[in-house]
Amino acid sequence: MPTTPAPPPFTTARLDALPLDPAYAEEMAAVLADPALYVFTGGEPPEPAVLRSRYERQCAGSPDPGERWWNWVLRVRGEGSLAGYVQATVRGPRAEIAWVIGTPWQGRGYAREAAQGLAAHLASAGGVREFVAHIHPDHAASAAVAAGAGLRPTGEWEDGEQRWAARATLPPMP
Repeated sequence: MPTTPAPPPFTTARLDALPLDPAYAEEMAAVLADPALYVFTGGEPPEPAVLRSRYERQCAGSPDPGERWWNWVLRVRGEGSLAGYVQATVRGPRAEIAWVIGTPWQGRGYAREAAQGLAAHLASAGGVREFVAHIHPDHAASAAVAAGAGLRPTGEWEDGEQRWAARATLPPMP
């Protein structure tokens, strides 16, 4: 049972971002089953029970009261199937964001659409003003997604990944 409020859902042109729930574990295990998804991040495809346990921990929230763990699964509206996820670790006005799209859905622009939608949603609903992502230097597709969401490489590195960042642009005052 979640102990922190679930993040609000959001939509993009083709995707529904649904707050994470352990009930999605079985379907998401199939989405995340291709070992190629882990070439740059490490790890291996999760078993449904392991994923359910992870989702239960994520839904319970961060042990740090100043940090929110917001996670969404992505449903392709036209297909009705889950295709990946987006997540944000939010600390005040700053969010570290990430995205994963299952191999069968890659190459269709879903990752870029999801990352753009996530940034817009966090800026409007979550008060986020700074976005950060960590991208493996050889992961050209992820770099393209980050650039499409308005992030730029900073020249800073952490654990072998380059830090990308952006500031949210605020609408002009009337």
